[in-house]
Amino acid sequence: MHFVHSPRCVEYAAPGHPESPERIRRILAALPKDRHTWLTPEPCAEADILRVHTDRMLNGVRNGTLYDGDTPPLPNIYELARLSAGAAILASEQAVAGRKAFALMRPPGHHATRDRVMGFCYFNNIAIAVARLAQRVAILDFDCHHGNGTEDIFYRDKRVLYVSLHQSPCYPGTGLFSQANCRNHPLAPGTGPAEYLGEFDKALDEVRAFKPELLAVSAGFDAYKGDPITSMALEIETFGEIGRRMAALKLPAFATLEGGYAPELGECVVAFVDGWESVR
Repeated sequence: MHFVHSPRCVEYAAPGHPESPERIRRILAALPKDRHTWLTPEPCAEADILRVHTDRMLNGVRNGTLYDGDTPPLPNIYELARLSAGAAILASEQAVAGRKAFALMRPPGHHATRDRVMGFCYFNNIAIAVARLAQRVAILDFDCHHGNGTEDIFYRDKRVLYVSLHQSPCYPGTGLFSQANCRNHPLAPGTGPAEYLGEFDKALDEVRAFKPELLAVSAGFDAYKGDPITSMALEIETFGEIGRRMAALKLPAFATLEGGYAPELGECVVAFVDGWESVR
């Protein structure tokens, strides 16, 4: 696995905020360093941001005038959000070259719409990466929260399929039905591994039917049973099975880190990566 990571992504924090630097530290502590290749990203260009976000959005993040209670105007967040998006771009380039890649960064991105920051997300990392690609791309989002921002950005884009599995009801309250190129799989609170993986197989069938040239994955681990801000019931091992079934598509693929707030986040990520790597 090629991990794209910069230690700078732990430089920001808000007191009491669940999207904390400890998330990355837990993952790094759990990953065996010598088994993987590590790449250092550069911040994305403003032109990359403007492919999917408005001028108002870019300037609002840069100037600290666009924010909400979950997504505060933290010092240097503009540069760090650009760095996270740059990591997604570098991961996508690895995938195009035939290498599995995971952008292990924060802030996450899939709630950021064209013109609104929300849900801990400033710029939509996976959308910024996908918008630069010439390929036909399927985006698979297994974060426990619906990626409303990614859906907003790519709605009716015939080159992109967006498929999401998420808890409902849950923040942000979207993703209740499928429309056009956006296929949503809302799941009741308390959904366990067997039911989840059955729905996951349906999502993978939609990906296969689309016949993409590349798979982009919004990898969230907050459907784990011990996550403090959600109410799903997946086991650590479930994420290994997600990785295996995803890899069985035999598509060039990259992933970006979205949510996941439990102390076991590192173990969940390791299980997913091991599953993803188990299919060659």
